[in-house]
Amino acid sequence: MKYVEIKPGIFWVGAIDWAVRDFHGYVTPKGTTYNNYLILDEQITLVDTVKYDFSHVTMDNIRNLIDPSRIANVIINHIEPDHASSIDKIMTVAPDATIYITDKGKKGLDRHFDTSKWKFRIVKTGDTLNTGRYNLVFLETPMLHWPDSMMTYVREAKLLVSQDAFGQHLATSSRFDDEFIECASHAELEDAVIDYYANILMPFGQLIKTKIAEVLKLGLDIDMIAPDHGVIWRSGPGHIIQKYLDLADGKAHLSVAVIYDTMWHSTERMTLPIMKGIKDEGVDCNVIKLRATPMSVAVKEFWKARGCLIGSPTLNNILFPTVAEFLTHLRGLRPKNRIVGAFGSFGWGGGAVKEAYEEFVRMKLKVFEPGFQVLYNPSAEDEVRCYEFAREFARKVKEYHAEFK
Repeated sequence: MKYVEIKPGIFWVGAIDWAVRDFHGYVTPKGTTYNNYLILDEQITLVDTVKYDFSHVTMDNIRNLIDPSRIANVIINHIEPDHASSIDKIMTVAPDATIYITDKGKKGLDRHFDTSKWKFRIVKTGDTLNTGRYNLVFLETPMLHWPDSMMTYVREAKLLVSQDAFGQHLATSSRFDDEFIECASHAELEDAVIDYYANILMPFGQLIKTKIAEVLKLGLDIDMIAPDHGVIWRSGPGHIIQKYLDLADGKAHLSVAVIYDTMWHSTERMTLPIMKGIKDEGVDCNVIKLRATPMSVAVKEFWKARGCLIGSPTLNNILFPTVAEFLTHLRGLRPKNRIVGAFGSFGWGGGAVKEAYEEFVRMKLKVFEPGFQVLYNPSAEDEVRCYEFAREFARKVKEYHAEFK
């Protein structure tokens, strides 16, 4: 993909990864992009690099614009390898360039490269870099989503290079949100935003609200947001900022995600009357079988819904392994503003539903009790009880959802 001018003298010089399907355990069925940006000014400045495998792509894009040895400054907003692992390639061709980075970013970079011959300037929030006609302002965003993270604001261009915030994992030839919507749909882009937030940024909701408040307090005039993954937001970036505030507040649909796994189909059979009970109470429902669904998709569906019922058979007196894995993964993401319950089948000792509720307590979620269990295969009477259990849960979901209006 050829470089693209996104603002006068500011170019996207990144790479599109059409093939990646596993992004450190996060399934990316639509691939991703590694975005970085070249500012052609009196001091030529590169903002971020790309994943090492694509270093030749960004180098070719840069060479088609300028001699890369002329790069005077390299800004590293985030040291995760998909953004910084080709920094050595850049510094080989531009050894006199100064790297602008946070203190923790520098310490992290030292653990990956021999940085002894590179020049650094450690920056904090409010520090600036003048490249000629452009003034760049640095904004530290620690734990959004790594300790080293920061953003770069180009004042005269009204451009915020937002690092991982506001990103999406989308491999697309469209560089801008309006172009993508024209070729695909608004709904597909929204889903990609939710998917990215749920699996990467969910734990940092309060930090996101704090940092957005700081940006607004600084009075930065932003008419374009350029993240390090996915499309660039140029058609009213206020929309994506508000979307992030909603996500950080735990905004959800009035719906229930039924997330389960099954051993001999007994727990699976319970999902049918449960789904019917939820729907008959006027609440939408989505049923997800864990062994048939990537973990990141299950996380996204959990996050989209106000309520979730977890279904698990008992194996060796504890949760079924895939369900236990899902709940452990979810606990690390620290969800909030969700109501949860559990159901399942057992043969003799039980234990899965009890353990699920223990996990809910650890996560400090709102809990619907008691859970519901059946012995072996559900009978016709059990199915009626499943239905009533689900209707009562759906009523509680509606009550809880009303608290957020």
